[in-house]
Amino acid sequence: MTTPPLPRRARELLKSVFGYDDFRPGQEQVIARVMAGEPVLAVMPTGSGKSMCYQLPALLDDGLTVVVSPLIALMRDQVGQMRSIGVAAATLNSMNDAGQSDEIWSQLRAGTLRLLFVSPERLAMDGLRQSLRRAGVKRLAIDEAHCVSEWGHDFRPEYREIRAALEALGRPPVLALTATADYSTRADIVERLFDREPTIILHSFDRPNIDLAFAAKDQPRKQLGDFLDRRRGQNGIVYCSSRARTEALADHFRKAGHEAFAYHAGMEQRERNRNQDRFLSEDGVVAVATVAFGMGINKPDVRFVAHADMPSSVEAYYQEIGRAGRDGLPADTLTLYGLDDMALRRRQIDERDISDERRRIERRRLDALIGLCEASACRRQTLLAYFDEASEPCGRCDVCQGRVSLYDGLIDAQKALSAVVRSGQRFGAAYLSDLLTGQKTDQIVRNGHDLLKTFGVGRDRTKQAWAGIIRQLFAAGALATASEEHGGFCVTDTGAELLRGKSSIKLREQARPKREERRRAAISNASDVDESVLAALKKLRRDIARDEGVAAFMVFPDRTLIDMVEKRPATLDEMGLVHGVGQRKLARYGDLFLEALAEAS
Repeated sequence: MTTPPLPRRARELLKSVFGYDDFRPGQEQVIARVMAGEPVLAVMPTGSGKSMCYQLPALLDDGLTVVVSPLIALMRDQVGQMRSIGVAAATLNSMNDAGQSDEIWSQLRAGTLRLLFVSPERLAMDGLRQSLRRAGVKRLAIDEAHCVSEWGHDFRPEYREIRAALEALGRPPVLALTATADYSTRADIVERLFDREPTIILHSFDRPNIDLAFAAKDQPRKQLGDFLDRRRGQNGIVYCSSRARTEALADHFRKAGHEAFAYHAGMEQRERNRNQDRFLSEDGVVAVATVAFGMGINKPDVRFVAHADMPSSVEAYYQEIGRAGRDGLPADTLTLYGLDDMALRRRQIDERDISDERRRIERRRLDALIGLCEASACRRQTLLAYFDEASEPCGRCDVCQGRVSLYDGLIDAQKALSAVVRSGQRFGAAYLSDLLTGQKTDQIVRNGHDLLKTFGVGRDRTKQAWAGIIRQLFAAGALATASEEHGGFCVTDTGAELLRGKSSIKLREQARPKREERRRAAISNASDVDESVLAALKKLRRDIARDEGVAAFMVFPDRTLIDMVEKRPATLDEMGLVHGVGQRKLARYGDLFLEALAEAS
């Protein structure tokens, strides 16, 4: 597929406006086809600079680009960033006052606006469509395009109305962007958003700067607390499956000395906005949140993402960990999962009012997620393989680092499965673990199960280890939920094969975390960054951001500050060579940061 040539001004504007010396991988290919007037579906990972794919074209052709975005916070964030570098951008949303709306309509009529951000609901309004057609829409960019698909993890029915707007807008070319879309989702996006066949550009899903780690739940508060303690002073997100859990964990982390707050859709709007603004503007804060927090967050220096509960799908997991390390610097993840998570997800799929085909696909997706949790090979390889991308072992995930080891688990599997069968196929993991380790509990004695052949047959392992083995057998499909009402386990056909020795199984040993976990510098790949100078620049950035009422990274992101520390510019010309310093920001902040550098050096 030959890429059309880019206009000569493209690289000039990339440097003078945005402060970048070169495109990120994939950007040039997408922008060239957008400038050629082609419809494009671009699947690029979070943090790869998807927004540049419509921002730069809007400047190159001096036309109006309408950007459809799902959240007001995300739209306002982008508008703020664009205005800070001198780009005429605006958003029409319910939070605008009358004066703001009047100004935007004036800009539309005058033809001076380059980027207009709207929600899909707003775009569905006939009055806006007619006004935009009169203004002349050069292209329609659709962010988070996977929201149009029921196969996507963030399905938004209102995205289905976008296709109808195309005709009303004069059928401008469409650029659809998403970070997560498997084959089924991509096909659905093409069918529902495009009026002609688009060029599909798939960029690598790999985020090599993000390290991946999973752990079975074992005192999850302590596991998460240890993870956060090693990352004090860093920005991070802890995702939870329920609103109540976010509140409880945020309170727990605050008591442990972390700057943590809760975020979920059930909170009062003003408090949600206050917490989100705090996350965007401050350093060293931890958001403990449901998945309601994330899609609207464009903070580049999130250094870690943890999951307190198993994510809903591989796509959701990929999207959520993608909030970390958007600046390209190292970031860490930790995902906790448990038997209850797996059983709940399976039960939800079985109880949903969906077609048999949809249920089959949802089960396959859950199996893929469980496979990632219980992976015995490189996590990154397993994750990328889900998106049909081949890769070499990463050498950095918990599996590659030797924190996960496997053994021939057939004998242990037969012991556990036999305990399930002999006890009547109706008990859960805790009871079975007691049975296997020979615990004469009141319930076991009452049921007469202390007389079973399997009673105490697993004394060589702890109850915790047997609970892990039972979880893995459930994940492998050897066990199933015995009763939707009462729970417990029964043996499946797969389990029966293991019991008879007709098949084999590899099991994971109890996790053995390294005593001294590798502590990477959270801010840079380089080990010689002068922390005191960087701290001085961050303080100046924080002060400026507070005075201007914007997020700190809108002044300069961490990556730019690190480049300043490493290059130590002494003049404005030298400052202009720093990554991310365009002409407008050079004129606005250059002297202030040169002075701070001189004082701190």
